[in-house]
Amino acid sequence: MTTVHTLMAAEIAEAPQAVARQLAANRDLLTALVARLRKFDPPVVVTIARGSSDHAALYLKYLVEICLGLPCASIGPSIASVYNARLKLDRAVAVTISQSGRSPDIVAMQRAAATAGALTIALVNDTESPVAQDAAHCLPLGAGPERAVAATKSMIAALVAAASLVARWGDNELLAAAIEDLPGSLDRDVPPPPVGAATALAGARSAFVLGRGATFAIASEAALKLKETCALHAEAFSAAEVLHGPAALIEPGFPVVTFMPQDAAREATEATLHRLAGLGAHCLTFDTGAAEALPATSAGHALVTPIVMIRDFYVLAEAIARMRGRDPDRPPHLSKVTQTR
Repeated sequence: MTTVHTLMAAEIAEAPQAVARQLAANRDLLTALVARLRKFDPPVVVTIARGSSDHAALYLKYLVEICLGLPCASIGPSIASVYNARLKLDRAVAVTISQSGRSPDIVAMQRAAATAGALTIALVNDTESPVAQDAAHCLPLGAGPERAVAATKSMIAALVAAASLVARWGDNELLAAAIEDLPGSLDRDVPPPPVGAATALAGARSAFVLGRGATFAIASEAALKLKETCALHAEAFSAAEVLHGPAALIEPGFPVVTFMPQDAAREATEATLHRLAGLGAHCLTFDTGAAEALPATSAGHALVTPIVMIRDFYVLAEAIARMRGRDPDRPPHLSKVTQTR
């Protein structure tokens, strides 16, 4: 895959093996969990997460709503850890997503959800953590140790766990087949980032990152990584929202990175990019098989391809960080486990 210059690059390259491990290890766990979910028959799903894991939760939200027809919403962990508020979650499913499973506010919110009557599910990398041990069901991410501060392979593993849960719960054979093929999709060579795109972002002060539906979750993660690893101020917007106010910031050459939806949202997103380009934006688009697009590998399913897109973006972000003289493994002021109350 990518030439290894940093821990971040090495861990991006480990994603195919991590996904393969997870898929093999979780088959029986998913079978038992899905049987419980179908019997439980929840009216709503809630998620508990922060940082990159919250972007995986946003991805889960779109899949749950699109594929299962259930409303899905994120709960702010401070509802339990700071405000000590009691939520009415009887018969809800609460999905906690975390790499470490040790952030105090995440632990507190999951416990509060269980007390409130929710069936708790943890998608977590550290299976010895409080989040993993407290949950009624745990789906290990299987990413293995991650030494770079910026989460990459563990984020990809969280996305795969979310998609696997929805595919099995909804008995969605097409989605399940694309997930099974992911180790191969992720193991394909990633072309080096185009010099023009990398240079444009490396020299920028700010950028927008756009997506819609499942790719909006990926855009949110990409914006975080540009801030975290590259010290580049980037904000994520839905392609449906960017024209409502943020477009006022567009000036000639302003970079707009877009993760093109591969589904029904594509046409409207293309129309939005056309308008932004007319305002002078420099549009850089991750797309599959399109001319003049940033490299993006298709996973054969519109809801699974975003997982491969974010891997492709990570390769670009690692290169931009080095071009800007940053160490993507050790961003200033950050640590691997954030102790948020």
